Amino acid sequence: MSKLSKITIVSIAIASIVGGTFYLTSASRDNNTAVANENTSQATLVSPWDKETEPNYSGITEMIVYRSPSCGCCGVWVEHAKKHGFKIEDIKTDEMEALKQEHNVPAELASCHTTIIDGYVMEGHIPADDIKRFLAQKPDDLIGLTVPGMPIGTPGMEARDIKQPFQVLAFNDKGETTVYKEYQSY
Repeated sequence: MSKLSKITIVSIAIASIVGGTFYLTSASRDNNTAVANENTSQATLVSPWDKETEPNYSGITEMIVYRSPSCGCCGVWVEHAKKHGFKIEDIKTDEMEALKQEHNVPAELASCHTTIIDGYVMEGHIPADDIKRFLAQKPDDLIGLTVPGMPIGTPGMEARDIKQPFQVLAFNDKGETTVYKEYQSY
């Protein structure tokens, strides 16, 4: 096995741990192990969240994403946001808890990364199209959206066909929430 093939397999294994459904192009099988063809050693991330449902959004697209330097799923979510037209300033920090407190994100609403866009807080693995709809509405009584925790199947947390139902919650500066959107099967 060539060095390039070994690197590809290691990259796919790491990416699979981070989350995502990957398909190996031009792959061959040897002893039940996927080995990439040296000429096409690309793995392609395929996500149900790639389909854009808010293509006419014309609002703010610049966002700052704060995340732990060791968080891989956050990086996958950043790529999801980029696919939907957002321009990302990606800041890796070990001060996530202090940052969440500064932006009024209660512990029960927290996730692994915090995004600031147009004065709003977007916490966790929120589908990009929900962010676009929220920003187009510009609610003045809410400070942002959150997907608490890290539900499997959310953007950046894809794991094959496993999809946990989840809610995108809107929240105010007191930590009070309302259901913004619910995903049962998607």
